[in-house]
Amino acid sequence: MTAPDTDTRDARIAASGPRQDVRIVGFDPCWRAAFATLNIEWLEHWFTVEDYDREVLGNPEKYILANGGHILFAIDGAGHAIGTVALKHEGDGVYELTKMAVSPAARGRGVGRLLMEAALELYRTLGARELFLESSSKLGPALTLYESVGFRHHPAPRAGSHYARADVHMIWEP
Repeated sequence: MTAPDTDTRDARIAASGPRQDVRIVGFDPCWRAAFATLNIEWLEHWFTVEDYDREVLGNPEKYILANGGHILFAIDGAGHAIGTVALKHEGDGVYELTKMAVSPAARGRGVGRLLMEAALELYRTLGARELFLESSSKLGPALTLYESVGFRHHPAPRAGSHYARADVHMIWEP
């Protein structure tokens, strides 16, 4: 299913074999299932799907979009969602980079970096004051990506996390 071209950024990424067109688009209800599917696959591969994950993934309009958040998708040349990332507004100009996932078939081809760059570009337009993420020390390649674009390790500002798996807190310092 192909979503409308709202908030579209054209991009090219290296793929094994010929180059493949990938475009980044904003949320449209037709991508709701892909948002959940991509994230659940990723979570089941590395961790477990927690209750909070199910709530957010089951109703992204309520948990991400309604409070001024944004969801982006990487769409391949065939019109399939192959990755996603969200900017969740926590209030007072603070955003969480969250729910980043890339389909297994598209991993290692630069889709995560493309999504990250688009999310940071969008964040810069929001007039916000802070962008943070929570992750896991088990995810070496993801942490390397985050560090490469300017995220730095910081102690968590509050005790605990939404996620049992989170033992890394990072803040974007461009």
